[in-house]
Amino acid sequence: MRVVVAEDTAILRAGLVQLLEEEGYQVVAAVPDAEQLRVAVLEHGPDLVVSDIRMPPTHTDEGLRAVIDLRSANPKLAVLIFSQYVETQYASRLLAGGSAGVGYLLKERVLDAQDFIDALERVAAGGTALDPEVVNQLMGASQTRSSVDELSPREREVLALMAEGRSNAAIATGLVVTERAVEKHVANIFLKLDLPVSAADHRRVLAVLRHLGA
Repeated sequence: MRVVVAEDTAILRAGLVQLLEEEGYQVVAAVPDAEQLRVAVLEHGPDLVVSDIRMPPTHTDEGLRAVIDLRSANPKLAVLIFSQYVETQYASRLLAGGSAGVGYLLKERVLDAQDFIDALERVAAGGTALDPEVVNQLMGASQTRSSVDELSPREREVLALMAEGRSNAAIATGLVVTERAVEKHVANIFLKLDLPVSAADHRRVLAVLRHLGA
């Protein structure tokens, strides 16, 4: 797995490179800004990009906008946003383009290196890895949508866990309910949101996130 890392903090960039290489990933480039990220992806054609959001020159949203452009050019490119911030507008645009192979983790909430690697592996395999706080803020940004307002509190909980990429079995364990109960909640969610039901978890997450990011 060939990876490009984009992080403007030198120490963190070096730490990410070391961690990835120890796990068997090939880091083909490690760059400090979004422009060099674009160049590195064009030059190396990586399988995966790990990028911060706020980088030079303005330290606003350069990294996320670069990732959106790169995914638009190559939808199969797996990307993991690793940042201190939740940027709902551009995150919604990124996820609306397809959540397969997309991750968004918050730095201060990743307390274990293995959790980071596990999320990275899900994204690299075409899955989704979203911090619950990212999901909450995306859902909060869509509260004016009447279809979301129709969801029950329990359905909102299930929707948030779905958006994190969890299976029905994992949701049932987390909420301490039966898997059959989760299946009913999922069916109700798709019905209320007017979204097609799919047996493939990554496709249902894609549908949910397209709705949230619309």
